[in-house]
Amino acid sequence: MLVITILKVIWMVSAVGLTALVLLHSPKGDGLGGLGGQAQLFTSTKSAETTLNRVTWTLTVLFMGLTVVLSAPWLYGAATPPVG
Repeated sequence: MLVITILKVIWMVSAVGLTALVLLHSPKGDGLGGLGGQAQLFTSTKSAETTLNRVTWTLTVLFMGLTVVLSAPWLYGAATPPVG
């Protein structure tokens, strides 16, 4: 059960990180990324956007993969996963 708990913690951290990264994206303007001056961390806005996209996609794949794994009934040894 320790492995399941660790997977759930990673799943929750990826969900929170994914939410924050989506809010940092700037489709037309600065978005929320302009509030803290994150654009100054990179040499150009193009590299900042590229890095943000890569990290967002990585967290998306991690989140979706863990969602599938954690919803598998064989993981819990029962017909359906527990609710809690």
